[in-house]
Amino acid sequence: MKKNRLWKLFISTLTLSAFTFGGGFVIVSLYKKKFVEELNWLDEDEMLDISAIAQSSPGPIPVNASVILGYRIHGILGSIVAVFGTIIPPFVIISLISIFYEEFKSNHVIAIALQVMRAGVAAVILDVVVNLGKNVIKTKKVLYIIVMIVAFIATYFFHLGAMYTIFFCIGIGLITVLLDYRKEKKNGNSMDSVH
Repeated sequence: MKKNRLWKLFISTLTLSAFTFGGGFVIVSLYKKKFVEELNWLDEDEMLDISAIAQSSPGPIPVNASVILGYRIHGILGSIVAVFGTIIPPFVIISLISIFYEEFKSNHVIAIALQVMRAGVAAVILDVVVNLGKNVIKTKKVLYIIVMIVAFIATYFFHLGAMYTIFFCIGIGLITVLLDYRKEKKNGNSMDSVH
């Protein structure tokens, strides 16, 4: 059973990685469809947490997501299997492209195919953005919604770098946790003083 699950994890990450164009945002949405909707190995909130951590951590998003996803599904061995499944296809494909780079660069048919693929990638990324936005709105927490809107305005209109946006959001998150902790501690102390 465990071997079967590991094999399925490997084949799933290998297949998704082999046929994913457009980077980490695309593969994260495909992971969601595969592991949440199809296999039911994770729930949607877990996948959103994995997406957020993978995107805000250094390194390639698909590899970051695979580490966490694999660990969540089958511990350290699951992480290793998921990472190998994720990195093998791009390693092979990029190696081949680098060998035939001059032919690829000047080939008109490949240039058109890449342009068409960009349109498809834009649609998939838009799907990810809409789903993430919906999930923020579903929390019904005004602070989260305001942070999302402010982060969008800062990046889209004022061209604030992603790194600054991520640090801003981490800062807001830490302040929120600290305030919640103080509130709970205060409520706990007041309860203790009554007794």
